[in-house]
Amino acid sequence: MRAVLQRVTHAKVSVDGETTGEIGPGFLILLGVAPEDTEKQAQYLAGKCVGLRVFSDEEGRMNRELSDIGGSLLVVSQFTLYGDCRKGKRPNFMGAAKGEQANRLYKYFVDCCRELGVTVQTGVFGADMKVELLNDGPVTILMDTDQMMKQ
Repeated sequence: MRAVLQRVTHAKVSVDGETTGEIGPGFLILLGVAPEDTEKQAQYLAGKCVGLRVFSDEEGRMNRELSDIGGSLLVVSQFTLYGDCRKGKRPNFMGAAKGEQANRLYKYFVDCCRELGVTVQTGVFGADMKVELLNDGPVTILMDTDQMMKQ
């Protein structure tokens, strides 16, 4: 699984002009799923995202996690995180999981985050979504379970 986390002061996602998810301070997470991804990876990634200490403390250091600031998550499915641009000018998305599997693991990831006590809003899987955000910092972190779980 791949996740792009953006620390935000607020973010929202809409489909056909209707807001489907909106948060204040927290993370906008763009989440991509590969064919070989598992529930174990989703659980691991959820724990990492929820516990990531990149929010400022009273001294301005990135030392607080989501729960410390009362933050939320906005999770948006993003198959294009598996776009392969090595050849030609059009990305190849064969590295992304097919719809049913990707949706199942996307929902599982969201459930794992909720089980960790975080408020989670979402987009609509497979829809043409419009995402608005105010990146705070900016702080943007890329996570890839294939690399992170190799140890």
